Amino acid sequence: MNAQAEEREIQPVGALPAVVTSAGAAAGAAAGAAAGAAAADDIGARSAAAAEQLIVLGRDQGFVTYDDVLSAFPEAETNIDQLEDLFANLFEQSIAVGPFQQGEESEAASAVADAVADAVADAVADAVADAGGEGRASGGLDIDLNLIDIDDSISLYLKEIGRVPLLTAEEEVVLAKRMERGKEGHQKLTQGVDGPEERERLLAAVKDGQSAQEHLIKANSRLVVSVAKKYVGRGVPFLDLIQEGNIGLIRAVKKFDYLRGYKFSTYATWWIRQAVTRAIADQGRTIRVPVHMYEQINRLTRTSRQLVQELGRDPTTEEIADRLGVPPRKVEQIIRVSQRPLSLEMPVGEEEDSYLGDFIEDAEADSPTDSASQTMLRGVIDEIFESLTPREVRILQLRFGLVDGYSYTLEEVGKKFGVTRERIRQIEAQALGRLRHPSRSRKLRDYLT
Repeated sequence: MNAQAEEREIQPVGALPAVVTSAGAAAGAAAGAAAGAAAADDIGARSAAAAEQLIVLGRDQGFVTYDDVLSAFPEAETNIDQLEDLFANLFEQSIAVGPFQQGEESEAASAVADAVADAVADAVADAVADAGGEGRASGGLDIDLNLIDIDDSISLYLKEIGRVPLLTAEEEVVLAKRMERGKEGHQKLTQGVDGPEERERLLAAVKDGQSAQEHLIKANSRLVVSVAKKYVGRGVPFLDLIQEGNIGLIRAVKKFDYLRGYKFSTYATWWIRQAVTRAIADQGRTIRVPVHMYEQINRLTRTSRQLVQELGRDPTTEEIADRLGVPPRKVEQIIRVSQRPLSLEMPVGEEEDSYLGDFIEDAEADSPTDSASQTMLRGVIDEIFESLTPREVRILQLRFGLVDGYSYTLEEVGKKFGVTRERIRQIEAQALGRLRHPSRSRKLRDYLT
């Protein structure tokens, strides 16, 4: 892919790139250039309208088939860039692309499936190039290790997966057949075999099947990077997205059925995408949101953005509910669930010298007046206690919870001092009697309510 294709970002549905034919050597002919531009605009308008109809169909039924794609774009296999943009928009709209509706696939439909796989492979090459690779040549990535920082694990990983060349459809079938023979050999070994020669043959088949499975996984690792790249910035680190996508890739390898006639990359994309989206739902938020609710949040967000573009203002809850076809109360529930928790340690202000927790009132905290009054009362009590003996002070502190907030019984205090509970009661009464003297009680009378 050229540099312009590498830098191209996903365009809105109404602005899918048109197929523009180069003027070539006749660039100097003004009339020819004008005619070519008009034709390109006409093709672009038809492509955008077809894509819009396809997405509307996908929203209504929840998916589109390859037959639908072929009907909307009969010459799609000749324009990989257009097909790549189309599928990127379908992914953004959470619209699945399923198998053919009925019967055997036609040659044209098979070409569409192959073109989809090629488009995915091109997207992988974009992901590798954007991450710092030099591009793919001769089935691998030609990257100078001297240019890669030893701590840049992403670049090292991309270089490693780029060593394995992409597979053709025929090579995928060969690997799938080897895997199938390995599974059959494993089943026969578990059932028991007669003779060491037969056992050795089955063990070799099992080992060969495992090797084929590993090869198929490594050859499609770049597909994981392509899918994971679209979900960066949703709360899960890029390397974690790749790891979850690899888990989905392994599941796809184990479930791949080459007899259906599709390329493996076409089939594996959905397993990888499912694994990545589930990981985001499980790990992307502090409070986990169910997968089905996460999809509703994404749908509400997309609808809200569309209404902002149409109305030129933020839509109301009723307008969003009307567009989604759900009650307003359901929209309010989705909005509440979509809110993310905020950290009390989050810096606020231009200089970020304050924290969010500093501006939140503690409803259970004492008011400044009560807090000052309690501090002054403690000071007065400490002053009055200076006229008592240390033992009397200690007994009063334990009996009235002035130490740790717990009021000890006469028996508990007696055990601490090694005397009877009756003796503790006598000392307490004596100390309280001394505190009731007018010279002391007058200082405490102002704090009585």
